[in-house]
Amino acid sequence: MRTLTALLLVALAAVAGFAPMASLKSDGSAVRLITLDPGHFHASLVHKEMYPGVVSPQVHIYAPFGSDLLEHLGRLSLFNTRAENPTTWQLEIHSSPDFFERMVQEKPGNVVMLAGRNNIKIEYIEGSVNAGLNVLADKPWIIGAEDLPRVEMVMDTATKKGLVAYDLMTERYEVTSMLQKELVNDPSIFGAIEKGTPEQPGVEMRSVHYILKLVAGAPNLRPGWFFDVAQQGEGLTDVGTHLVDLVSWTLFQNQPLDYRRDVQVNAAKHWPVTMTREQFRRVTGEKDFPPFLAAAVRDGQLDYFCNGQIAYALKGVNVKLDAVWEYEAPHGDTHLAIYRGSKARVEVHQEDAERYRTELYVIPNSPADRPAVFAAVRERIRALQAIYSGTSVEEKNDRAWISIPDKYRTTHESHFAQVTNRFLKYINDPKSLPAWENQNMLAKYYITTRGREAALGLKRRQSAAWHRTQHP
Repeated sequence: MRTLTALLLVALAAVAGFAPMASLKSDGSAVRLITLDPGHFHASLVHKEMYPGVVSPQVHIYAPFGSDLLEHLGRLSLFNTRAENPTTWQLEIHSSPDFFERMVQEKPGNVVMLAGRNNIKIEYIEGSVNAGLNVLADKPWIIGAEDLPRVEMVMDTATKKGLVAYDLMTERYEVTSMLQKELVNDPSIFGAIEKGTPEQPGVEMRSVHYILKLVAGAPNLRPGWFFDVAQQGEGLTDVGTHLVDLVSWTLFQNQPLDYRRDVQVNAAKHWPVTMTREQFRRVTGEKDFPPFLAAAVRDGQLDYFCNGQIAYALKGVNVKLDAVWEYEAPHGDTHLAIYRGSKARVEVHQEDAERYRTELYVIPNSPADRPAVFAAVRERIRALQAIYSGTSVEEKNDRAWISIPDKYRTTHESHFAQVTNRFLKYINDPKSLPAWENQNMLAKYYITTRGREAALGLKRRQSAAWHRTQHP
């Protein structure tokens, strides 16, 4: 296995300028990075930038040898060789069947980065925290309700050990989401949140993603296991995690939520994107559906259950969320978020499809409310100039449009570095991690996993009803 490691490092040195580096000796206060089983491209995005709080550019990668590892190394090589602001990561690659056990025993760093198969992620997180390592893990941590107690145990263990286990919630760093939160929490603009009904909820979100994405005209290939919901999870338990997080973070800022008392899941459903073999080949590079997807193949086509809808109540506020996937679109993902208040609605939605540009609006509930609400919006935006200088308000008929300078329009990829910098601050002072973060993460995963269970229950009931009509 040392030969394999050496060959990989030689190849990397030739392509990307990587070089092995001797293991560091540290008193434990410095940050030293480990990447574990990087199966998702998000694992590489954490390394798109260098971090002042990281003592060395050396990263130890523990993973099985295969396409996931090679894809990860290829992405890091692009970061190290780009013309503008290249990174300087130096890699030590540990590839063997017992890579996880070796990582826990050897512990060449004190921070584990995780983004890969979601069905085994909680096992990696547990083992890392139990071994005394901090963890920054991509969502979702779990895809089944039976694993929620394990998340709670990880949180308790990390707190007792003075460690930080943190969820990569990148959508909190989208500027329209941050400003929407500011406006929703200003009573002079928003009033109070409308609790609504399941049919007309107080909060409504819809996020649309696309399976096939082109980069420089070529498909960005996904691994075959991405389409196995037993490994990747469904839409509600995967990308739906971001939506649930944004609702809690926006409505109940700095407030801990108790999933046993504050959450009620009312209904959920899911449905597939149906893919032909040719579509699957185009997005994975594989010639045919792998055997582990056989149960999801009907009449030569794959039913990928990635779409989901959930209706739930959070402290009495009705919420409806849609996590939707389509096969292909000419542009990027889309996002809609509506918060209904007693004075106005605060909405984020996309208007410029070509630039994936979301816009933020405040819409008073009645013409009589308009002058006071518009004045309050202008006052709030003036007060935020120290943070968002140049942001302004324009009145457009019945709504106020928040004009946001391009300098705040950061990309989804750049949000990974923003989350990582916040995580590194918490590592330097674990007690600074807000207590509500852990509580609200439990509530988040309770909602997503219970929603999946409700969707599966609905599907079984519908199937049974159909069989009864066919065989009365």
